[in-house]
Amino acid sequence: MFRHILIIMLTIWTVNLYSQSKNPSYIIYNNKGKKTSYRKMIKKLTGADIVFFGEYHDNPIAHWLELEVFTDLNDKRKLSLGLEMFESDQQEAVDKYTSGEVSFQEFNAVTDLWSNYDTDYDPLVKFAMDHQIPVVATNSPRRYANQVYKGGFSVLNSLSEKELTFLPPLPIAYDPELPSYVKMKSMMGGHGGDNLPKAQAIKDATMAYFILQNHRQGELFYHINGSYHSDFREGILYYIQLSAPNLKMKTISSVSQQDISKLDKDHLGKADYIICIPDNMTKTYRSNMMK
Repeated sequence: MFRHILIIMLTIWTVNLYSQSKNPSYIIYNNKGKKTSYRKMIKKLTGADIVFFGEYHDNPIAHWLELEVFTDLNDKRKLSLGLEMFESDQQEAVDKYTSGEVSFQEFNAVTDLWSNYDTDYDPLVKFAMDHQIPVVATNSPRRYANQVYKGGFSVLNSLSEKELTFLPPLPIAYDPELPSYVKMKSMMGGHGGDNLPKAQAIKDATMAYFILQNHRQGELFYHINGSYHSDFREGILYYIQLSAPNLKMKTISSVSQQDISKLDKDHLGKADYIICIPDNMTKTYRSNMMK
């Protein structure tokens, strides 16, 4: 009997020792690179007008935490949910799906959903549906961003009155010297020229516009986007600050490192809260850089 108890105790001790020796799946840092807790992060996010969760589109830890943050914020504030993954001309379809007017199959048939939608974004939408939280399609229709990539902002002048309702008022402000846009050009080795960051800008400006159009005073707007759209408080935040500088915005960014025990210097200041994830974490799908 004693031998059996001893074996059980040794087994539990060995399992605990092994689990403690494994690396954590993520560590949260503040903007200065100091470790912080999930609880403290939620407490600070709760006081914001807009919270941006900048994700790696193919990272399961980021997607899981997006839902966790969403559910915890919902316990404390009245929310709206905005998604880069839905384009502004899909809003009618989103409304019909979230109201229960159409089935998922019907919704899927008329929208160009991302390949990882079922696993990574529909849980957010389903939670919003269950709690009567508005879901907003914020992104520019992809065809317009592609047109800007090929021909610059001037191509938007030929859009119809109906098409223009899916974009912010033209012309949009544009600063080619924003560090994120400069870096984008260098990352692509000059391919795409000056129009590549312009295509990014039309997405940023459109998301900012529809966030502001749907943000309700006294409530919190929770927005999911690729981290590059909100890192260093540029991208979407740049455009929001032009129109509504007094809104309180908080940002989260996802980063990947081989060793997550200390935040790399390159990631310092990326966001108010930086979720550092091991770079060998499994991927949910093959990332599409154009998204």
